[in-house]
Amino acid sequence: MNAELFSATILLILVIDPFGNVPLVVAALKNVAPERRVRVVLRECAAAYVILVAFMLGGRTFLQWLHLSEESLTIAGGIILFLIAIRMVFPRPEGVFGDPPGTEPFLVPLAIPSIAGPSALATVMLMASRDPAKIGTWLVALSVAMAATTVVLALADRLQRWLGERAVLAFERLMGLVLTALAVEMLLSGVRSFAGGLAR
Repeated sequence: MNAELFSATILLILVIDPFGNVPLVVAALKNVAPERRVRVVLRECAAAYVILVAFMLGGRTFLQWLHLSEESLTIAGGIILFLIAIRMVFPRPEGVFGDPPGTEPFLVPLAIPSIAGPSALATVMLMASRDPAKIGTWLVALSVAMAATTVVLALADRLQRWLGERAVLAFERLMGLVLTALAVEMLLSGVRSFAGGLAR
């Protein structure tokens, strides 16, 4: 693995943040049968991978077709994450995502915006647009990062059993506070970019 590929892989792992997504996965799969959880994680990670590859190859063109800016994508992702974070800090009987018992999450909120979030989507688009000649390297880096993410998230349930339910609940609320700050920062980033565009 050359230095460029290694640095791109590390960057993508940090942006996707698999360890930060563990509490979200545990909360989202709380009402899913234990034997189905790994399959759901694999499905969501595969969907997130396909979305990230699609954005790497043609995301900027897609946004231009819809007349959407990267700022609007960032603001929308921040709002969704903020709502999820509030439910993590102040849990409800129906769970973080309000799904009825036995309901499996599909695409939202695990694949999008937890794994393939605005930061990850913007990062892969930026990598591809900055140096299109190295698209093969970027695809390999994304594949390695997603493989690592899948392994970590597939073990989320075991981590819950190892730490205990009370520790995971406390960690979930703590991560809810962190996620609230990240969501606000994401919103502010989108607003700053939008305001900067108006000022120019």
